[in-house]
Amino acid sequence: MTDRLAGFFNQHQLSARMFFSGTLCKDIDFDESMGGGFLHLIQKGKLTVNSSEHGSILIDQPSLLLYPRPAKHQFVFDGEVDLTCAIIDLDGGSKNVLANALPRVMLMPLDLMPSLANTLGLLFAEAEQDYCGRQAAIDRLFEYLLIQLLRYILDHHKTDIGLLAGLNDARLARAISAMHDAPGNNWSLELLAEKAGMSRARFAVHFRDTVGTTPVNHLTQCRLALAQTLLRKGKPVGLVANEVGYSNSAALTRLFKVQVGHSPKAWLKLNP
Repeated sequence: MTDRLAGFFNQHQLSARMFFSGTLCKDIDFDESMGGGFLHLIQKGKLTVNSSEHGSILIDQPSLLLYPRPAKHQFVFDGEVDLTCAIIDLDGGSKNVLANALPRVMLMPLDLMPSLANTLGLLFAEAEQDYCGRQAAIDRLFEYLLIQLLRYILDHHKTDIGLLAGLNDARLARAISAMHDAPGNNWSLELLAEKAGMSRARFAVHFRDTVGTTPVNHLTQCRLALAQTLLRKGKPVGLVANEVGYSNSAALTRLFKVQVGHSPKAWLKLNP
């Protein structure tokens, strides 16, 4: 079976950092300036989440609340609430194909995700103690929890169109995973169709109808996400261009200006 997440994690680094664990009773705001998406674990209590992303949502049972991308939201508490919260970063900047494919917000009662129970138990137990290395341990557990959650979403979040739909299609998943594994390769429509075991014409139509974009456009987004990751690691533009499949820095610069409105260097200054 194709590992639908392997290519993504080969190119991008998932990270999480807990920023709160305990009991709150006073309303609190979260915004984009905190530097990533959010993963909230509500263990006990009742609260309302307000956001322009989704309006008001009542949470009155132990639940997981995920914002895969930066999102402004507010917690309004009805009494005391026990929760543990982390900032998450799926890497790859604004063009991260996986983060952009996930639901804008995901709310799930914890008892509906038994596959996460052991990790949640370890995370909550660690959060309640004050052992040496507590922060690092909880951060790693949040990262593992996020991988488990991504697996759950791939298996249970059924969509008619989009990247998740493509990854849930056995034939398209092979071609998509190949692009994610090596976005810098000189992928042609013929090569991708061969990966999928389809004719060139059938593959192009089926990909567009299922994923909602063309194979070429999807590959471009993969390359941009990887380029943004490499730029943030300090690699020079010329080297980044070669690694993501472009012949020179000028070609990558033209693409950046079209896709993100800035040159690679200007983008990096705005997104260090």
